[in-house]
Amino acid sequence: MFPSFSTCGSYMSEMSSDIGAQLRRNKRYRTNVQEDEELLMKEEALRAKNLKTLHEKPDTERCLEDLVFGGEELFVEKLIGETKRRDEPNENASSSESEDDGHEHGSLLPKKPAWVDDDDDVDEKIEMTHRYRKGFQKSKQEAALSKEKLQMRLREEFQKAMGGVQSWASIEHKKKGANQDDDDDDDDDDGSEEENEDNLLSKTGNLLTKSSSLPRGVLQVKRCLSANHERLSKVPLSTVQFHPLAQVIMTAGVDRTISLFQVDGKLNPKIQSIHLEKFPIFKAQFSADGEQVVATGMRQRLFYIYDMMGGNIIPFHRIRGVNEKCLQQFEVSNDGSFLLFNGSAGYLHLLSMKTKELIGSMKMNGNSMKAVFSPDCSKIISNSDDGSVYIWDVKSRRCINKFTDDGSVHGASLALSRDGRYLTCGSNSGVVNIYNYEDCLQATNPKPLRSIMNLVTAASSMVFNLQTEILAVASNKLDDAVKLIHIPSFTVFSNFPTRSFAVQIKTLHGLLICGSFE
Repeated sequence: MFPSFSTCGSYMSEMSSDIGAQLRRNKRYRTNVQEDEELLMKEEALRAKNLKTLHEKPDTERCLEDLVFGGEELFVEKLIGETKRRDEPNENASSSESEDDGHEHGSLLPKKPAWVDDDDDVDEKIEMTHRYRKGFQKSKQEAALSKEKLQMRLREEFQKAMGGVQSWASIEHKKKGANQDDDDDDDDDDGSEEENEDNLLSKTGNLLTKSSSLPRGVLQVKRCLSANHERLSKVPLSTVQFHPLAQVIMTAGVDRTISLFQVDGKLNPKIQSIHLEKFPIFKAQFSADGEQVVATGMRQRLFYIYDMMGGNIIPFHRIRGVNEKCLQQFEVSNDGSFLLFNGSAGYLHLLSMKTKELIGSMKMNGNSMKAVFSPDCSKIISNSDDGSVYIWDVKSRRCINKFTDDGSVHGASLALSRDGRYLTCGSNSGVVNIYNYEDCLQATNPKPLRSIMNLVTAASSMVFNLQTEILAVASNKLDDAVKLIHIPSFTVFSNFPTRSFAVQIKTLHGLLICGSFE
């Protein structure tokens, strides 16, 4: 069946309309392309005209542009460079700025003053007798100090109070911190982690276990409850000593009383007190086994033995063979066998600790100042007021060596470490010489390992602790005249004594006998 003529006509008319629409679209497209080409040609012509105009500038104008902008090529390079720098990450810009700032700060040179004031050269003295400055005097002779010395004194006091120079106050720390702050956050995180890891790997101790040795420099001090708070003395104490075997401390003084306290750092209860009638105590000391206490008086030849186990007080009015009007200074041997008294005119009297009878006497040229036993109790070391040091053999009571303390004209004190390594001699001028004990046994002129000159008055007391890590030296002429010296570096702990430990030192006997360091 064939389509009708009407249907074919409509179909032909539709096709002709579609072809017409397509032709119109093609015509519009060609028109748009021609318009775009004409626009590009106009822009190129305008650019060529402008470029021609730029090149045809007068010589004067071109010369000025070269002077101001550096020429066309250089000006274009600068514009390109600025564009590249804007496109770079911010961290590069911040780091470069920090480097520039650090370079500028580091390259600053001190400027020359515009003028010199003559008043600055005047050495002005500041009165130290003012009540606000009395605490900074080391002696009463310092009535006035210069500005520089007072500034140094203030800095020392501040460092004592702060426990040394803090890391944040050091210039090196500030420079390091400034360089680290210039980095971005990511770099800081990575750097801090790496630094912490390096610090962890650079140390081999004190991470899992505590240190067994005492570090030098700053001493970690914590004040506890007063040991004798249950019986405070109204007069100065002449003796403070720890018990050799128990956590007990003994105090004695001119109040004629010997007191014993249990030391725990919290309550410190009193154990007992023993009153000696009309007997101001010059010195009291435990025996080696800790069962007895020996006490001497101020101006008596009488001395007492207190038996702690039996509770008996035994007086000894006279020792046969010892013609002394007064017995004050004495020492008990480490093995508990001997009792040594310092007599007058350079005499040393050796007694049996068991029977309290005289074994023999030794004589020095000068007046006896101090005497100690060697660790094995086979020798006695003593010094005199003329600066001489004597080494005695206990069995024969003969002098086996003698030497003069280096630079000393008047001996004041003596101490020997428990391990027998160091012998210290204190002089009336405050100088403390530390010797190798083995050298002192044979040499006639031994040289000190170190001379401590931190005291300005006589070094009246010295004592080592059990571990031979601290040497305490003190003078009874001034308040707070005590120094703690680190062994074996022979350096003074800078933060001791602090103002909270303001005391008047009478004796250092028995100080630092107990304790370990962590």
